[in-house]
Amino acid sequence: MEQDIVEQETVEKEIALIEAILYLEADPLDEAGLSRISGLTKDAVGQALASLENRYAQDACGVELIRIGGGIMISPKKEYWENLKERYGKKNESRLSRAALETLSIIAYSQPITRSEIEAIRGVQADTMIRLLAERELIREVGKKDVPGKPLQYGTTKTFLKLFRLESIADLPKLDEQEEDRFALEQPESP
Repeated sequence: MEQDIVEQETVEKEIALIEAILYLEADPLDEAGLSRISGLTKDAVGQALASLENRYAQDACGVELIRIGGGIMISPKKEYWENLKERYGKKNESRLSRAALETLSIIAYSQPITRSEIEAIRGVQADTMIRLLAERELIREVGKKDVPGKPLQYGTTKTFLKLFRLESIADLPKLDEQEEDRFALEQPESP
């Protein structure tokens, strides 16, 4: 009986430790990172996360665990974010112009993509928007296209996933046929 109480206290302390780590971390952490920081086994971390998810699922709790880019973090529940984002969101810093959002959406849906391909879709130069999005760490260079001149290709970052509360790029809203055509690059016809 006393052994059970000691084991339960140990489990509760492990849960509290994982919760504290997630609270203090600004970026999502995967289970391996949580294990390394806490010194707990991956199984113990998994059990602590499951317990926290159950606790946060209660209506009386204002936060939840979210999965972003393969990592986990504590975040306000979606239903409360509208009330909180004006004060706690990065106000002017995170606001993107229509042109920047358009460029970001082209990159997100068409990645990896080159500057000239972005410009072909948008119909205007994209240098300024690419530089702005890279400075905000929403996009990054992901390689070079295997064509003459080896132009840089761009893709989205974990910061992008975090900002839009996506676990992975696969969680982007699906495009309808008209939107898909807009994001498609013209393919040269075969002779």
